[in-house]
This record gives sequence, structure tokens and C-alpha cells, in this order.
Amino acid sequence: MKTLISILFLASLMCAQEQSFGGDVLNESPLTPVPADMTFEEYRDMNRRLTIGLALTAIPIPGLIHDYAGEKKTAKRIRRVALGSVGLIIAGIALADEDKGAWEKTSHEVYVVSEGDSELRYEMIPTGMIGNDVTYDLKPLNRKRDGGGGGLLIVLGVGLLVADVIYDVYHGVKIIEEKRDAVRFKYGKQLNFSYAPEMNLKNNYAGVKMTYNF
Repeated sequence: MKTLISILFLASLMCAQEQSFGGDVLNESPLTPVPADMTFEEYRDMNRRLTIGLALTAIPIPGLIHDYAGEKKTAKRIRRVALGSVGLIIAGIALADEDKGAWEKTSHEVYVVSEGDSELRYEMIPTGMIGNDVTYDLKPLNRKRDGGGGGLLIVLGVGLLVADVIYDVYHGVKIIEEKRDAVRFKYGKQLNFSYAPEMNLKNNYAGVKMTYNF
């Protein structure tokens, strides 16, 4: 259900972008002149969109933004950290369930109910006597939980998972911007603009023609 909601959210974001930009974000960029020495990877870097990268955060899979940025190795490392974090959380939950803690100590007799996993203990506090029989007040005894290794593993796992997701988003967006700016700066300096007057007496037209080449 969560995955379905994420997919619908991603689709709604793309539809909103399509309306705002006047085109389909899933379509390829318009065909434009490309420098002869520009590599295919540089072309892809130049055309990556931050809006699509940020929209990928709606899908709960760490590493997707780095995947989109072309950083496949980093994306794999991010996923490994995420899997390790989930493993720590699962191990912590298992340890927390097993480590139920020690029973409270008491100087009175103890009454045990359902001995075993669902065991309950009561402190038998004498309250009086009826004939030769002693009457007791039963006070529940609790287990002392110290948090142990289970709680620590859960906190560590959650912390690593949150940090992993934040790194994927922040660093992934930064990489997209840096790669795009680097390509545009590199080939932008190679642009050579030229101007030439144009005149057509037959059509009573006069103007300036601007051309550029690499």
C-alpha cells in the first residue's frame, strides 16, 4: 500500500511539472546542436533535472538519486548501508524481545502464575490472620529492563538509516548540480557567436542574423 501511494505521488508530481513547463517531463530534451567532442555521459549530465531527482525521494528506496545522477557505485554503497541499518533494527528488536530483564527483588514470598514465557509474579505481603491462616496482599512484580544491547542496536540502526537517506538526497542533488554546471561551463566557453546583417529588398526585410559554433 505504501509503495502504491509513493508511485501515485510521483506521478502527480510529474503531471504538475508537465503543466507548469508546458511539456511532458518524460519526453527527451529537444534536439539541439552538440559539440563534436562532447561525450554521451556529458550529454546526459547536462540534461539531468533536479525536479526528477527530488521526485525520486517519494520512492522509499535509498540510492535512487545517486542512480539518477550516474553514481552507480555510490548508490550501491548507500543501499548496503541501508540494508545493514535494517539488519541492526531487526537484531535489536529480536534481542529486546529475548531480554525481558530480571525480576524485582523482594524480601517476601513470591507467588508465580503461568511459569514460562508469559510468567507473572506477585509479592505476597502479609496483611493479617484468620484463625491459623495468614492473609496476603498480592503486589505485582515487574521486570527491570536496562535497555541492553537490543535498544542500542535499534537506535543505531534508525540513526544510520536516517543519515543514509539524508546523504542520498543532499549529496545526490549536489552531484547533479555540479556535473551539469561543469559540462555547461566547459562547452559554454567554446561557443563562438557571429553576427551578420541580413537584408531582403523584395520583402522589405532587414535584420541581424546571429550564429554560433564550437
